[in-house]
Amino acid sequence: MIVLHARPSPGFRAAVDAVFGAGVVTHVDEAAPLDAVAGEITALLHVLTPVTADFIASAPGLKLIQKLGVGVNTIALDAAREHGVAVCNMPGTNSQAVAEMALSLMMAVLRRTCFFDARTRAGEGWTADPSELDSVGEVGGRTVGLVGFGNSAQLLAPVLAALGARVVYTARSERDGPYEFLQLGQLLAESDIVSLHMPLTEETRASIDPFAMKQGAVLVNTARGELVDEERLVAALTAGHLRGAGLDVFAEEPLPRGNPLLGLPNAVLAPHIAWLTPETLVRSLTVAHENCRRLGAGEALLHQVV
Repeated sequence: MIVLHARPSPGFRAAVDAVFGAGVVTHVDEAAPLDAVAGEITALLHVLTPVTADFIASAPGLKLIQKLGVGVNTIALDAAREHGVAVCNMPGTNSQAVAEMALSLMMAVLRRTCFFDARTRAGEGWTADPSELDSVGEVGGRTVGLVGFGNSAQLLAPVLAALGARVVYTARSERDGPYEFLQLGQLLAESDIVSLHMPLTEETRASIDPFAMKQGAVLVNTARGELVDEERLVAALTAGHLRGAGLDVFAEEPLPRGNPLLGLPNAVLAPHIAWLTPETLVRSLTVAHENCRRLGAGEALLHQVV
């Protein structure tokens, strides 16, 4: 049995049926436990709901956990290894969508899109305090620091450069190319916009301190919420140390109603959907289908992590 643990849209369901065949994949809502299918499941198509060690131990027939995306921090990797369960991801399938979302969040913060949208809908767009326009800005002429330089960052960098930005980056190692490599501390201190594109590991957890960033800078996070010290992010936004933030990911998801980020006018927020487009789904499901075929045929799997 192949199980998709998610809350798919009608388009997502249609894409699953188109790629795998109607009725081949069993859908289990992301809010429901997987206990009912533990005895029958062979392959799990995983989105965001954590795959725990207890579930892996309870599923004797489970052979593959296929991440629809890149980050595998929500999977109990040690337990998968212990029980002989393969874990695969799919680098590159969502890079276009993530790069475009990062750019849109940068622009939404700099141009205060949400603020002016709300004012215009309220009939106040042309009567707002003119000083509000003093706090908008452009990407061109600014230094944009990319933290991590994988597929999404590499797609984003030339677009930013074409808009007139100075593009710098940090990564585990320096790459060949036209962009300047900086150590993380220097990048945070110099960049007017910092965009995060790195995986969550024990080394990267809470590695981004908003108060280490340049006064008046913008933080964009389409990677993982835990990369940033969220309490300090709230403090930096509230105090005006940061101009704003564009956030698609958070330390706790779904974002609790009482989270102070919800009340900050200089934060543009989205519910972890940077990766989620119809185009991404088709690319992702195609890889997942091929890995399920390979699993059945006893062939080497694509992008195996464990």
